[in-house]
Amino acid sequence: MVNFSLEGKVALVTGAAYGIGFAMAQGLAEAGAKIAFNCRSKEHMDKALADYKALGIDAKGYLCDVTNEEDVKAMVADIEKTLGVIDILVNNAGIIKRIPMVDMKVEEFRQVIDIDLTAPFIVSKAVIPAMIKKGHGKIINICSMMSELGRETVSAYAAAKGGLKMLTRNIASEYGEYNIQCNGIGPGYIATPQTAPLRERQPDGSRHPFDSFIVAKTPAARWGTPEDLMGSAVFLASDASNFINGQVLYVDGGILAYIGKQPK
Repeated sequence: MVNFSLEGKVALVTGAAYGIGFAMAQGLAEAGAKIAFNCRSKEHMDKALADYKALGIDAKGYLCDVTNEEDVKAMVADIEKTLGVIDILVNNAGIIKRIPMVDMKVEEFRQVIDIDLTAPFIVSKAVIPAMIKKGHGKIINICSMMSELGRETVSAYAAAKGGLKMLTRNIASEYGEYNIQCNGIGPGYIATPQTAPLRERQPDGSRHPFDSFIVAKTPAARWGTPEDLMGSAVFLASDASNFINGQVLYVDGGILAYIGKQPK
């Protein structure tokens, strides 16, 4: 029988105070996992803990900057002490800065790379030794369609997510022999508070131009929801995916498979 159960597993989901990270953590919890998560804001932390509690999830939250290796080491040590060795890591924390490349400051570029690419390296590095010792582990990196495609104003984000795809493949290559599977999830355009301004109706009642563009480019003809990512997270975290390694599962409503409609 295919085993999708995460009963007794310990999962760390970075940046899971809200949005897709929160939804994936919820899905992992519903499959039986014990949840730990981090964020950098006490305000977001307190709200997230209340939101998890409302769903009946006893999540453990940490104020931790995942770009700081010492902070990460301390968080991982505490999780191992209080919940147990981390079986599942979801590297979800990330940012995007929509700035034309020639207008972007080097410091802004580096900040995106630091959070979206260096942090997954730091957190993965911190959990892999215990996974090796335990004899299994699952690492899920939240990649993006920008791991495959370019688009105006997202040079730093695309560079980071392209790098994260290759980090995913390298972790799989380097640690697969220890029964560690590292895969990615590439979300499409997801309806979250961050993307809400792109979906607001215009003063004349028409759709936002970007909203119209995305719906037209998506065979599913809609934005995704955070809940659309739950199943893929559970699958890649479970024993059902034990012979899948170094892959990116794109949950994008078909965008990457679609050339788009012919203009009328």
